[in-house]
Amino acid sequence: MKIKAGIIGGAGYTGGEMLRILVNHPSVEIAFVHSNSNEGNLISDVHTDLFGDTDLRFTGTLSADIDVLFLCVGHGDAKKFLAANPIAPSIKIIDLSQDFRLKANAADQWVYGLPELNREAIRTANYVANPGCFATCIQLALLPLAAKGLLKGEVHINATTGSTGAGQSLAATSHFSWRNNNLSVYKAFEHQHLNEIGESLVQLDGGFDSVLNFIPQRGDFTRGILASVYTESDLSAEELQDLYASYYEGHVFTHVSAKNIDLKQVVNTNKGLLHVEKHGNKVFVVSIIDNLLKGASGQAVQNMNLMFGLEERQGLALKAAAF
Repeated sequence: MKIKAGIIGGAGYTGGEMLRILVNHPSVEIAFVHSNSNEGNLISDVHTDLFGDTDLRFTGTLSADIDVLFLCVGHGDAKKFLAANPIAPSIKIIDLSQDFRLKANAADQWVYGLPELNREAIRTANYVANPGCFATCIQLALLPLAAKGLLKGEVHINATTGSTGAGQSLAATSHFSWRNNNLSVYKAFEHQHLNEIGESLVQLDGGFDSVLNFIPQRGDFTRGILASVYTESDLSAEELQDLYASYYEGHVFTHVSAKNIDLKQVVNTNKGLLHVEKHGNKVFVVSIIDNLLKGASGQAVQNMNLMFGLEERQGLALKAAAF
């Protein structure tokens, strides 16, 4: 019997990515796709690339006949939705907003959904808070060091994201004529994802108190994040390579490359790729993901697979946009 899935907020970028994955997932049946603004419209009229793949229409009503609910809504809206629409305890919930990521905002039953950190807890969870896109990319670069208590000095992070990271609603900084052939810094040193990154590092290393210097950038491309991270390390290049390879052994979507990496290797996939170098007394890590897949909807489906005892890669054998 297939898993019945409901999607709230199906008209946006993350909702669209969720649909693109689930229409081809062998173990899932899409029960409904909710959208207040598109009720009654064909999904393929909004996500035109799905023409020929589904005849589903958006609905403005909810069904309780589901096994899992994906909340693909804006930050702050997940809490409002759950307060206004009580969900049966038998239904698993995966929230793609930031509403339940931090311990201060989440009851004990919410699990932070980064499989490379909490895979076993996700398997038994009823409620999963999907990580942020920048947070996923940066944490993949830092988790192996934190797990061995090796983050002792300040950490320096520069990361650039595509325009889809800003959501589908038009804004001055996402408009084509502004974004194209342009590059800008925003929220330097105070991006909201720093808090969830810090909590994860403390989870692995209770004594972690280093400063995370994070400079986010808006890129003039649509998809993907490239983060370059460096900090002090006494380990040799060989020891660092072994540390990262060992930490990610068995994690099916995260891979450590001995060669330098580029963004097209992960765009349109659920992969996270890492490249580690040693320069003087510093370790330098490049981390890349697709912000809408491993950074959002792909990771949410990966979490669903874990929660329902499916093979972790099911429905996520996606082709990279190599050229």
